[in-house]
Amino acid sequence: MMTLSLWKFGLLLISLIGANGLMPFPENFVVAKLNDAVTLTCRTNIDGAVTWKFDGEVLVDFKYNIKQDGQNLHVTDVDTPWLGEYSCWRGGEMLSLTHLLLEAEDEEELAQFDSLITCLAKSYHCNFSCTLKESAFTAVRVGLGHDCTDGGKLCHWINSSDQNQDGGFQFEVSHSLSPYAEESTKLELTAEAIVDLYVFRTTRRFYLRDIVQPDSPQIGTCQELEQDLNVTIEPPSSWSMPHSFFGLEHEIEYVLKDDGKPARSLSSLVPKSISKLRVRSRDSLVLSTWSEWTPWKNVRTGEENLCKCRNTVKYCCPELPPGFLERCKKKRKKKNNNKVVRHLKDMLNENAHCCSDHSGAKTHHTL
Repeated sequence: MMTLSLWKFGLLLISLIGANGLMPFPENFVVAKLNDAVTLTCRTNIDGAVTWKFDGEVLVDFKYNIKQDGQNLHVTDVDTPWLGEYSCWRGGEMLSLTHLLLEAEDEEELAQFDSLITCLAKSYHCNFSCTLKESAFTAVRVGLGHDCTDGGKLCHWINSSDQNQDGGFQFEVSHSLSPYAEESTKLELTAEAIVDLYVFRTTRRFYLRDIVQPDSPQIGTCQELEQDLNVTIEPPSSWSMPHSFFGLEHEIEYVLKDDGKPARSLSSLVPKSISKLRVRSRDSLVLSTWSEWTPWKNVRTGEENLCKCRNTVKYCCPELPPGFLERCKKKRKKKNNNKVVRHLKDMLNENAHCCSDHSGAKTHHTL
């Protein structure tokens, strides 16, 4: 029997997760392949007879493929009807609980599961993040290293108990690589997920340098030269230090004033006749993935209303002389005061005109 498509469970499990929340991986579980035989052990130090239950119901009339042998339970020809929760009891005391799950083996579905996982590192620090872009899971976890790849007991699994706003799951993974040494071996990341008692499992192998994507850089000033603008660009605060060792290269995209056409430059020098620009960065040594673009910034140069440069988030401006913005404030205050004075004069003139009209009307009525 082939495993059912992961996508066929989507709508059902999204509603289930919405009602009950994402569940952690079971503390004790056994993963079997289709039609395999497994032995479930009652984990107790006390000898004597035990009673087995399946999904809360006592196993009295054992099926042809389920047999109790002392305290253990043998299940042969594992298939969908026999998946679920097995517990062993003595009287009213539950001694142990084991979940029997089925390993997903369909190659197409496993490839789909693998394609849902994305890992990115903002720098060469000791951690990176992985995202699982699907919400149709009842349990999800990831682990790093050979122990996790081989299913060893020493694996440190990282569980996700929360969903992102877009429905996926986020994991923060720590590693012990030195940021100053050249990578010689790949990282091994294993991801497991449960969908309706089926276990999906995949392992990724990659170098840390292959998943590095810096955060967006910071645009500083647009210094006006004779022929060009020199754009100052600062690395993002999350990037590895010292910056002299962990170099970044930047790409500037700008729009020309004359024709509105966009252009790009890998130099910090761009034409003076531009209206706006934005920047992105990547590791200059390994040519990592480009960062996201910064928001567009309008460019202010020359005498073109540099008082607007107080808004450095919106505008890229030259370094202004000391006290320049203070003078802008005074000019703005003076301009606003002049507006108030003109408004008061207009009101007085209007009132005087109205009084004159009323006086004339009274005189005419007396005559």
